[in-house]
Amino acid sequence: MTDQPLPIVRTVAALREAVAGLRAQGRPVGMVPTMGALHDGHISLGRIGRERGAAMVYSIFVNPTQFAPHEDFGRYPRTETADAERLASAGVCDLIWAPNGHEMYPAGFATSIAVGGPSAALETDFRPHFFGGVAIVVAKLLLQVLPDFAVFGEKDYQQLQVIKRMVADLNIPVEVVPGPTQREADGLALSSRNAYLDAGQRKIAGQLNLVLKDVIARVRNGESIEHAAAFGFGELLAAGFDKVDYLEIRDAETLAHAEDRARPLRVLAAAKIGATRLIDNMAV
Repeated sequence: MTDQPLPIVRTVAALREAVAGLRAQGRPVGMVPTMGALHDGHISLGRIGRERGAAMVYSIFVNPTQFAPHEDFGRYPRTETADAERLASAGVCDLIWAPNGHEMYPAGFATSIAVGGPSAALETDFRPHFFGGVAIVVAKLLLQVLPDFAVFGEKDYQQLQVIKRMVADLNIPVEVVPGPTQREADGLALSSRNAYLDAGQRKIAGQLNLVLKDVIARVRNGESIEHAAAFGFGELLAAGFDKVDYLEIRDAETLAHAEDRARPLRVLAAAKIGATRLIDNMAV
């Protein structure tokens, strides 16, 4: 333990002892896995747990296995003290699990997890390493804490579906609970990477959610899925995004190509402004 605003544990042994203490209080245990640099979106996930009457554990770990060598692992914001103070002030957390890299991936670590199904295409086309890194760290976090449930934000929608698939396939006894995307006043999805944007870029970023809404309106008005998606792709470039990795409409559960308009659909997009890559999604 430290003298931070909330108790922080840094070894698996200390974590399990602390979680046992929470369970002894007679409450369910919930979890919110994070990489830190917390914003209101992360806090909203803890509130979902509080509504269930749970003692809440937040993990803070910038996971190296989900970053490619050219990505922003080195500059990803690390603000543990501020994060702990924010969680304490919000009243959504009872315990912080903040291991270092050696505790999470000790010498000789040699295990990987490959999740098929919803991991195909979209993010994988541009970050082929990503979901392997997410799967192994989330599996480890869930097995380390063994909460009754864990809350994941819908902003990372493909990630959410991959985690749900992995937990079901591996019989991990944890309920995966989705949390709605939290947005800024102009609709931009909250993200730790928004801090990278300068004023001009931030204005462009605010167009992303508006384009998705336009795409949704077109589909609901009977336009073909292919034409609506192509329209949205072009609109993002016209709005000032430097590169659009994808804008696609997929089956909301499987993330397969949408073939049945009677099933729930999801529009998902990823686009870059300068070096900053933003993602968003909405239900169609």
